[in-house]
Amino acid sequence: MRIVILAATLITCGWACACAQTPAVTHYELKLQDLKYVYGVFPPVAKVPRGGIIETNTVDADGKAVEAKGVKVLGFNPLTGPFYIEGAEPGDTLALHFLNVEVDGSQGYGDIDPTFGGALNSNHYTPMLGKGMEAKSWVYPIDKAANVATFQAKDSKFSVKIPLHPFLGCVGVAPADGEVRSSIVPAEFGGNMDASEASAGNTLYLPVNVPGALLFLGDAHGAMGDGEIAGTAVEISARVRIQADVIKRKTIHWPRFENPDYLMATGIYRPLDDALRIAFTELVQWIHERNGLSEADAYELLSKVAEIHVAEMVDPNYVIVAKINKKFLPGARTK
Repeated sequence: MRIVILAATLITCGWACACAQTPAVTHYELKLQDLKYVYGVFPPVAKVPRGGIIETNTVDADGKAVEAKGVKVLGFNPLTGPFYIEGAEPGDTLALHFLNVEVDGSQGYGDIDPTFGGALNSNHYTPMLGKGMEAKSWVYPIDKAANVATFQAKDSKFSVKIPLHPFLGCVGVAPADGEVRSSIVPAEFGGNMDASEASAGNTLYLPVNVPGALLFLGDAHGAMGDGEIAGTAVEISARVRIQADVIKRKTIHWPRFENPDYLMATGIYRPLDDALRIAFTELVQWIHERNGLSEADAYELLSKVAEIHVAEMVDPNYVIVAKINKKFLPGARTK
């Protein structure tokens, strides 16, 4: 691990950052033997100063890129980490500023996997009689210069270019109460949210449950449709730069995103309507705390101007992101 000093420009967020103007950069080059497959308490791969920048790399969800090098992954969504964020204590909030997420490689992967599921596949949550989808895989050549991936149909000569929007499908911290959770599960601690909002220009807020938060990263996507309905995106390995800040004595219960234009609250559960209720309850409370509107007024306003992003509906829990454009809100309260 090497540490260098680098100036960085931070996203303007509703909560002030305590970061120095020249934050330390912690560079961790992934060691494949250190891949994790669950979120939990592990010895950290690196310690990151509060306000510091993490530079690291991740492996694609199936590990196809590393298996080509003779390394066998042990499950879905192998994770890089955990990173110990200095100053983070239970009850605080971890603020992750996504500075860059870029494709690491020349191709991505996608598949239909009957053993995993998919919105239209029979699985143990939604069993159906009759023949299920057959397993199939696709390879997506990536042109970084043109910023596109190419879809090539399996059963015809049709192909189409897909614009790249790299983001991390898995961003999470160690869960509360000593739990260990699978890398395919999204929940209160973040995890496999598959939210395209985990991309450059946005900030993700996560609850801190253990000292140091213990941050895990993985499952990068080059592009993904809303819902991720077949169960995969354009799965890629990635190189990422993230600035990690700590908001002391600020407690949240579910992940939240923010950028200069939007407040975004996640709801993570099954069925989809309960995920929606969680997301909007969180957004109502956030507007009340941040902007001073009553919960009733925030509820009414959201009914008129809210936006919804169905991040995914294929994982053990579904993920909805409820949004409001800040132009519809009064000025934020000052503390």
